[in-house]
Amino acid sequence: MEISQQHPHVDIKNKPYSIMVTGATGFIGSRLISHLSKMGYSVKGMSRRNIPDTSNVKYVQADVFDVEQLEDALEGIEVTYYLLHSMEGSKDHWKEFASREKIQAQNFLKAATKAGVKRIIYLGGLVNDSLDLSPHMKSRKEVGEILASGDIPVTELRASLIIGAQGGSYAMLRYLVERLPVMVCPSWVKSLAQPIAVDDVIEYLSECMIHPETTGNIYEIGGKDKVTYEELMRVYAKYLNKSLFVIEIPFLTTRLSSYWVDLITPVKASLARPLIDSLVHDTVVTDNSITKIIPLQLKSVRDAIDIATKEIRDNPPDTPLREERTGFKINQKLLLVSLIAMAIVGTTYYWLDDRSELFEPVWILAGVFWYIAIIAAIVFVKSKTRLGFLIGGILSWITLAFWLFDNFYVVFDTSLIIDKPNELITIRNFIWTALSILAVIASHNTFHKIIDYQYKGKPI
Repeated sequence: MEISQQHPHVDIKNKPYSIMVTGATGFIGSRLISHLSKMGYSVKGMSRRNIPDTSNVKYVQADVFDVEQLEDALEGIEVTYYLLHSMEGSKDHWKEFASREKIQAQNFLKAATKAGVKRIIYLGGLVNDSLDLSPHMKSRKEVGEILASGDIPVTELRASLIIGAQGGSYAMLRYLVERLPVMVCPSWVKSLAQPIAVDDVIEYLSECMIHPETTGNIYEIGGKDKVTYEELMRVYAKYLNKSLFVIEIPFLTTRLSSYWVDLITPVKASLARPLIDSLVHDTVVTDNSITKIIPLQLKSVRDAIDIATKEIRDNPPDTPLREERTGFKINQKLLLVSLIAMAIVGTTYYWLDDRSELFEPVWILAGVFWYIAIIAAIVFVKSKTRLGFLIGGILSWITLAFWLFDNFYVVFDTSLIIDKPNELITIRNFIWTALSILAVIASHNTFHKIIDYQYKGKPI
C-alpha cells in the first residue's frame, strides 16, 4: 500500500559501504549481506559482536540501546536495512520484548536522522489491521510506524511465514514433523498462511533498494501457495515420505503450545511463543502490488522446504565440540539402557515378590502408569527431545524414592510402603536403586544441554 509520494532515487552504486544491514549475523541479515556482496555492492554489517571483515563487507560493532554507538556506525550510510528483533532471551526479557523493540526503533531513527541516512528498508510481519493482534505482531507493526514517523522515507515489507535453513519457523516445522508421528495441535493449525522462501524475501529486499518507486511504501509479500499450518506440516511429512496424524485440541493455548515446542524441538519457548502467536490469525497477502514492480518467480512451499532441507544438510551450523557431542550420545545411551533395565527389573515384582498387596488394583494401576511412562520416555529420548529426558528424569527420581522406601526397613526396622520385602527383593531393590541413580545422572546431563547442542549444531 502506498503511504507517501515517490522519493528521489538514492544512487549508491558508486558509493562503497553506504549500505548498512543491521542484524548482520541473523537469519535474514547474514543472507542479505552475502546476496548484496555477490551483486557487487560494498556493504556494512552491524552487530553487537566484533566480527572480522570479509571481501566487500565491513562489520561495525554497535549496541542499538546506545545512540552514540549507533550514530558512529551509521556515519556515511545512505540506505540501511532494519532487521532487528528482541524476541529471544530469558523469560523476563521476553515479557518486555515489545518495549525493548520500541526503544530500539526510536534510538535507530534518532541516530539515522542525525547521520543523514536517506532510506530505511524494514522487514516486518504480515498483519491484519482489523484483528486483535498478538503482542509480537503488534510490536512488528509499531516498529514500522516508529521508523516511518521521522523524515527518512521507509520501505516496509510485511512477510508471511518465512521458510529457510536456520530460521525459527522452519526449525519448528522440521523437528515437530520429524519427531512426532502423532501431532497434538491447537486450533491455530487451521489458520491460513502464505509461506515464502527466504531466498524470495532476500530478492524482494535487495530489489526494493534498486527500485526507487518502492520508497516510502508498505508492501505485503508471500509465497506461491496459501496453506494452513496443518497442510504445511503434511507437505513436509510427504516430502519425507512419512505418515502424519494430527489430533486437534482447541483449548491448547499459544503459551502451552510454546512450552510443548520447547520440549519437543530445539526451538526455545521464548522464540516459539512469538512464532506461534503470529500463526493465530490468517497471514495471507491481500495487496500484491509489489509483484508489478518486482515480478519474481515465487517458489512453492515444497520447493522452499526442499531448498532449506538440502542446505541445512550440506551446510550445518557450527558443530559443538566433539567431546561434548560424544558426551551427549553416551548419556543418551546410558539413559536408554537404564530405562530398559529398570523396566525389566520392575517385572520381578510380579514373579519374585511374595507380597499379595502388589496385586491389589491400586498397585496394578500404578504399575500400568509406570510402564506407560517408561515407554514414553524411551520413545522421546530416542527422538532426542527434552520431553524424553524430562520424563526420564522425573520417572527415575520417583523410582529411586520408591525403591529406597521399600528398603527403609533395613536401616530403621519399619516399612514405609507395604509389608517388608523378602531378602531377594531387598537385594533387587538395591540393584534397582543403582539403575535409577544412573538414569537420574544421565537425564540431568542431557536435559539442560540438548537445545544448545541441536540448535547451534548439526542434529545429534
